[in-house]
Amino acid sequence: MPFDAKDLLLFGLAAFTIFYLLRLAIGLRAERKLAGDAPLAPTPAVLGASFVANFFDTFGIGSFATTTAIFRNFKLVKDELIPGTLNVGYVLPTVTQAVIFTKVVPVEARTLILMIGAAIAGAWLGAGVVSSWPRRTIQVGMGLTLLAAATLMLLTQLKLVPGGGDLLALGGTKLIVGVVVNMFLGALMTLGIGLYGPCMILVSLLGMSPLTAFPIMMGSCAFLMPVASARFIRARRYDLRASIGMLLGGIPAVLVAVYIVKSMPIDVVRWLVIVVVVYTAAGLLRTAMRERAAVPQAG
Repeated sequence: MPFDAKDLLLFGLAAFTIFYLLRLAIGLRAERKLAGDAPLAPTPAVLGASFVANFFDTFGIGSFATTTAIFRNFKLVKDELIPGTLNVGYVLPTVTQAVIFTKVVPVEARTLILMIGAAIAGAWLGAGVVSSWPRRTIQVGMGLTLLAAATLMLLTQLKLVPGGGDLLALGGTKLIVGVVVNMFLGALMTLGIGLYGPCMILVSLLGMSPLTAFPIMMGSCAFLMPVASARFIRARRYDLRASIGMLLGGIPAVLVAVYIVKSMPIDVVRWLVIVVVVYTAAGLLRTAMRERAAVPQAG
């Protein structure tokens, strides 16, 4: 029987998922000791936000920016806990997407595995830094990265970025560039910026089919998020109750989007997301500047 590298990739993904579940169980036990009888049942608002975000994430809109906007506008999660909560809460919905897209979208196994491995390394390094940052630093970082995400979405909508080629594999210099850039994108993932938009730009610039962004991005996220979430859990820089709600609300949304909704007009939704993301980024930066101005007065 010929060796199938993609099967090995999925086996590794299963191992990473088990690692995540064990780490989450440890975090849950620790939180229960500290919180006592505090409720852990997810709120309807978080369940709804997760369902909507993951439904459209399956179509490439991205869940991080959308969820960040909802969390901030409705004050569901503290600003400094949002990056960790996103990484912890969306592991299983993203794993579900990765398994599906790896099976149905053709892409060379070597290219796929190397770019996913680079994203994992970036996430490990990024989470170690972001999890220790103060509130204002995270606000500024998230604000700037959200503006970057909105810019990429806008360029895509206006068709100002390359439409991509038809390559299903990378080699030589292009492969090196793809690996290095995807490592950087993996680090940004821990700051709350989704990987899909930047990944589609990357593969398009390298001459690959835009469709290959789906397994590369979903696979990268599915591997890197358990790694990143473990560090956020250990640092207790996440909202456990919200994470549980995101997990429970996200998986059904992915299954509905993949198996029931085959095609839908999402251009209007993309424009709406751009507006909301820009508004949220501006709010984060405005809050950070206001808090910085208040520091001398408090002193």
